Amino acid sequence: MPVKQGIAAIAIAVALSGCAGERVWAPDEAVQAARYAPGGQPELMLITSINDRSGEGAHSALVINASERVLFDPAGNWDSRYAPERNDVRYGFTPQMQASYFAFQSHGPYHAVIQRIPVSGEAAELALQLAKSNGPVPDAFCASATSGILRQLPGFGNVTSTMFPRRLMESVADMPGVQTTVEFGSPDEADPNRVPKMSPVIVAATGIRPGA
Repeated sequence: MPVKQGIAAIAIAVALSGCAGERVWAPDEAVQAARYAPGGQPELMLITSINDRSGEGAHSALVINASERVLFDPAGNWDSRYAPERNDVRYGFTPQMQASYFAFQSHGPYHAVIQRIPVSGEAAELALQLAKSNGPVPDAFCASATSGILRQLPGFGNVTSTMFPRRLMESVADMPGVQTTVEFGSPDEADPNRVPKMSPVIVAATGIRPGA
């Protein structure tokens, strides 16, 4: 079966089976206590974990800075008691939580690509509401859920609808105003001399030369 048809079949099977991720609903008092609203420029931040060995994407997530700052981490494994969760939305996404998340996504044989996108207040607030109403995401659908939210925002219509984190990352790289950085974790103990395999699109955007 061709790859595209296989992906479509998986998506249809999930829809027909009613499959969804695990429902998690932190209590009101925990969410209220954790809420973080730093103000500043409304923005979105796409975070993509990339396998150093294959160069392929492992996970997609979205930081939303609107009336509050949250992390949309669809089917994610990161956890912190300081960032209570409601169906893949993490509240209280402070700089400390962000640093913890970056370290998690760039740990071992991975690096994390961070793409910051300035948006209007209205677009940021729409992204926030879409994330909150999205519901829990099944495993392996992180890029699909993230691209689905982005494509509903003004100015994001050309973002690729995809199941693949790397393809989403490269699609966003083409947007005007995107600021791209890369987080590298500690060397992999199993392969300390490994040179991370980076996307050529991200190499062009950042000027980073792996192994140089």
